[in-house]
Amino acid sequence: MAKAKETSNFTAATNRKARAKYDIVETFEAGMELAGCEVKSLRLKQLVIDNAFALVTDGEVFLHNLHITPYAFDTVSKLAPDRTRKLLLKKREIKRLLGQTQIKGNSLIPLEIYFKNGWAKVKLGLGVGKKTADRRDDIKKRDLQREVRRDFRENLKA
Repeated sequence: MAKAKETSNFTAATNRKARAKYDIVETFEAGMELAGCEVKSLRLKQLVIDNAFALVTDGEVFLHNLHITPYAFDTVSKLAPDRTRKLLLKKREIKRLLGQTQIKGNSLIPLEIYFKNGWAKVKLGLGVGKKTADRRDDIKKRDLQREVRRDFRENLKA
């Protein structure tokens, strides 16, 4: 009897700073080209995504500064933890990203790394950098909404 395919869907890491620093215009889902021991480290959530970014070079997309801690029980290969990893996207998506990232202020930021049907995926966000004034405005809006919700709850109780 054939063994059922593993369908573990879970998030390995999220980039919480990305939405604070960038306005995310569009998101893309990409596969990652990884070595076997890196997949095991991802499943153990041993990675740092905060400083990572993606670049389009020579018609391919690469993920830079993603730190994946080497798997402790790997005896065969010793890979650099901060090595550049290739992302797997369709050609039309790569062409679109190439055009969008050449506009000043646009960046490709990994928002989330997760497993979907057993495969490691990365959610890329096409982001426009926020100025400090924009960040302050977002904080003010969030505080205002929190106050409104708090007042609304208190009025319902009374």
